[in-house]
Amino acid sequence: MRKTKLSAILGAGILASLVLTGCAEGAPPAAGGGEGTTTGEAPVFEVATDVAIEGSPTFDAIKARGDKVVVGVKEDQPNLGYLDAVTGERTGFDVDVARWMAASLGVSEENIEFKPIASANREQAISNGDIDYYVGTYSITDKRKDQIDFAGPYFETGQGLLVGADSEITGVDDLVAGVTVCSATGSTPIQNIKDNYPEVTTTEFDTYSQCVDQLLNGQVDAVTTDEAILIGYAAQDPEQLKVVGEPFSEELYGIGLAKGDDALRDHFNTTLEEGGDMWQSIFDYNLGSSGTTVSQPAVDRY
Repeated sequence: MRKTKLSAILGAGILASLVLTGCAEGAPPAAGGGEGTTTGEAPVFEVATDVAIEGSPTFDAIKARGDKVVVGVKEDQPNLGYLDAVTGERTGFDVDVARWMAASLGVSEENIEFKPIASANREQAISNGDIDYYVGTYSITDKRKDQIDFAGPYFETGQGLLVGADSEITGVDDLVAGVTVCSATGSTPIQNIKDNYPEVTTTEFDTYSQCVDQLLNGQVDAVTTDEAILIGYAAQDPEQLKVVGEPFSEELYGIGLAKGDDALRDHFNTTLEEGGDMWQSIFDYNLGSSGTTVSQPAVDRY
C-alpha cells in the first residue's frame, strides 16, 4: 500500500499552479459503466439537535425552509460525487461530507436537496443563494475567495498519475521518452506534461473515462489529472489500476459558502476539526479500496 504524504507537500510550500478548474471540471462517469464502489459500512451521520448559529444568514434561510438545506454537488465523479441514474442513489466522499455538514446543522437526510452545479457556475450559485453550500472537488484559491468563502480544507490533493497495476512507472520521474500519457483535451494537467516533460508522448480525449479505457486497453501508459479523481478510478478497479508517486501540484478542497458568512464557516470548521474519526470513516468507505492512504488536512481559519 502506497502512502501519500500530502502533509509534506504543505511543509514544502508548493503553490498550486495547476488550478483544478482545469482538472476536476467535466470529470466523467467512470470507465466501464461509471458506477462508484464503496467498502465496509457506510458512515452514520448523527443529526444534531438544538443547533443555533447566530449571525449566519445562510443558517437563517435553512431554518426558514423548515430545516431544509440545498447543497451543490458533482454527480459524475466516481467515489467522489456520483449519481446512479438507475437507482437515483448518490455516493462519494464529497457527497458524504455534504451529508455530514447537513447533519451538523440539524438537517436529516430526507431534507437535503442535492443540486448539480457545473464548475463554471459555482461561485454564481453560491452568491445568488441558489445553494447553501457546495461540496465537490472545489479547490480553494485566492481568486475564488474574492467572491465566496471556504470552510476547510477537508481534502488535500494534486496532479497525479494513474497506471496499470503491473506498470513499472512509480512516479513522475518515470515520465521519459517512450511513455504515453493521456488526459482531457485542453486541461491544465495535459499542458503541464507538455511543458515540463516534452519527451513524453501525449494523447488527449474529451473525457477522463476515455483515457482510463485507453489505459485498460494498453494504448497508453498513464492517465493524469487531479489525484483525488484518479483515486476514485483506482477504487473502482483496484485489481487493474493504481495511483503512483507523489502529487506534483497542491490542491486544497474546501466547502464553498456565501461571502461574509463567518458564523457558518466557523461552524463547519469546528465540525471538521472535531470529527476526525468521521472523516476517516468517510474516506475509508468511499476511497479506501484504492490502496491509497491520505490524512485529513488542518483547517485554515483565515
